[in-house]
Amino acid sequence: MKNNYIGFRLQLFSILVITVLAASCKKDSAPKTSVTVTPVTLPLIEYGTTQGKRVFIPITKVGDQTVNYYSVFDTGSSGMTIDANGILPASMITSAGITVAGDSVVVNGITVTSKKATISFGDKTSLTKQYGNLAYAPITIGDSHGNLSIKRIPIFLYYKVTDVNGKQLAVHANDVFGVGPGTSYSFSAITSPLRAFTTGGSVSSGFKMAIFNSTYFTSTGTYVPGLLTIGLTSSDLSSSGFIMHPLAYFAAGGYSPNIPGTITYNNKTIAAELLFDTGTPSVTIIEDQTASSLGNLPDSSLVKLTTTKGFSYQYLTKSTSNLTAIQNPNNSGDFRTIFSIDFFIKNEMLIDYTNHQIGLKNN
Repeated sequence: MKNNYIGFRLQLFSILVITVLAASCKKDSAPKTSVTVTPVTLPLIEYGTTQGKRVFIPITKVGDQTVNYYSVFDTGSSGMTIDANGILPASMITSAGITVAGDSVVVNGITVTSKKATISFGDKTSLTKQYGNLAYAPITIGDSHGNLSIKRIPIFLYYKVTDVNGKQLAVHANDVFGVGPGTSYSFSAITSPLRAFTTGGSVSSGFKMAIFNSTYFTSTGTYVPGLLTIGLTSSDLSSSGFIMHPLAYFAAGGYSPNIPGTITYNNKTIAAELLFDTGTPSVTIIEDQTASSLGNLPDSSLVKLTTTKGFSYQYLTKSTSNLTAIQNPNNSGDFRTIFSIDFFIKNEMLIDYTNHQIGLKNN
């Protein structure tokens, strides 16, 4: 999901609330994590159709709250953002923001700080903004199909979200589970929640995804076992066929998920910064400041990407998949070429937090 610091283009969906069990947090303790010595595999939910595919991860515990929200599993951003409505008491949420007396307050097992920010998603043409506060809470990801508890991580609690026209969107319309390698530009403490999971032993911090099955993207959603593996073995990093891409570090935003390479389309090759983004639902965006024409590529257009480390992939555009548009960064304000969720139907990806690298693999 690209935002103005990492990258996202998507339509937004509201998710139904289900009740479950809860946990607690302690304000004055250092962040703690669950501990294991082997990777943990969880299912994800494939949902949607050609124009709006999504992969969701269930959130079944936030602080002491008995809630279950489906958040967008997003390789293009870093950090968990979640609507405060239904999590904090209604009396704490006003049109002007979340009410916090003093430096912070603990409520429902969540430490809500007085530190406020606005997190923006999209570019000049599709700007979406979340308004809220830095908070700390234990969470549980997954549900009865498989789950994992992570103790006390920094999250962003938003009380409202608006679209590019300033219209307020529905409650929980923009919950995001960002697993990118960097940090939030609003609060550097906010990173991928999966970084807080201590794998132990010789297992590196990070995750890998199996390829998505195109037939499982339906209007009702499909639980797909084994899509997400948390924790990376030495075999994952050395002998499983992934091509590794070291990540550049920046003072603002930390390690960038953008990978240098080239894009070829219409028999034209340009340099590009490539973002592989599960949060972009349908249309891959090629940013080309030299393009003479903009808009969607016609069906059967050949597109090829090649990274500087030798990973390559090509596809043909269709009316039902691999939709691709040409955009000018002078108009969008964004220079990255962003591959949508269709990329992950044919390719595997891993993010290695320990060694600051992204692995890509054809399948």
